[in-house]
Amino acid sequence: MSDASTEKAAILMLALGQDEAAEVMKYLDPREVQKLGKVMSTMTSISHESLQEVLIEFHQETDNSAAFSTDPENYIRNVLNKALGDNKATSLLNRILITKESGGIESLKWLDGKAVAELVQFEHPQIIATILVHLEPYHASEVLTELSERIRHEVILRITTMESIQPAALIELNDVLAELLSGNETNRRVLGGIRATASIMNFMNSDIETSLMNKLKDFNADTAQKIMDQMFVFDDIVDIQDSDIQVILREVPSEALIIALKGTKDEVTQKILKNMSVRAAEMMSEDLEAKGPVRLSEVEKQQKDILQIIRRLSDEGQITLTSAGGDDAYV
Repeated sequence: MSDASTEKAAILMLALGQDEAAEVMKYLDPREVQKLGKVMSTMTSISHESLQEVLIEFHQETDNSAAFSTDPENYIRNVLNKALGDNKATSLLNRILITKESGGIESLKWLDGKAVAELVQFEHPQIIATILVHLEPYHASEVLTELSERIRHEVILRITTMESIQPAALIELNDVLAELLSGNETNRRVLGGIRATASIMNFMNSDIETSLMNKLKDFNADTAQKIMDQMFVFDDIVDIQDSDIQVILREVPSEALIIALKGTKDEVTQKILKNMSVRAAEMMSEDLEAKGPVRLSEVEKQQKDILQIIRRLSDEGQITLTSAGGDDAYV
């Protein structure tokens, strides 16, 4: 959700009342609930005009909505294919269906990275790897950050070399987690591998990312290079098409962008500026010149935050990320 849509949703939740809002919340994922709850907590009062505007918009949307399909999976597949194309739709649908069938893993998605790490820290690295590939990359990176360096290295290697998931691999966990992939051989899915590792690494802080990458290079230099080729780094913004840059800029706070651009390649800065209005580009250039020295750690943090926004927009199908070669999309 964008900031504007989140605010509207928050107003609607407050207008519905506790019981009805609770029913709606059941259908949101953890990140959406957290974002929505944060906005709701700041709303001490809502003007009559704002409430009326939101209710009218909601009424118009529901009036225009289609009836529910009797075959929801097929309905979702057709909608996604039309909206995103076959490749993106398949990727997103797999993610939706995995969530639907994953059972006990859903409880982990509501815990922060530290809590999950404490829960699994004494499990075998293969078990931890199996769990992490079922979490969103940003969540898996939080869990890895909380684990010891030795376990972290073991887990990332196993994620990288993982090709498919055997349901029996989770038997060693407690009953809730053992149900994660319960079933027979037909439930196996390709979840690990180089792309999964690259997605998780995208969300690690720079020090841990460097440590893990060095370990991967020791394990297999060719594999490490393939992971780096799959990772989307801040300088890769120059390869994003202009229309998608404009979508990204609507989501990124100006102050965060100014800090992130400090010390980056001039091509990246020019790519950003050319997708702003003339006035906005002039103001951004002035702010960049006026900005004093910034700690490298702060620059890296803001770049990581922006990369997370870019990754989310890509996962939602709002933008398309391409590799430097321009052929392969990051999904």
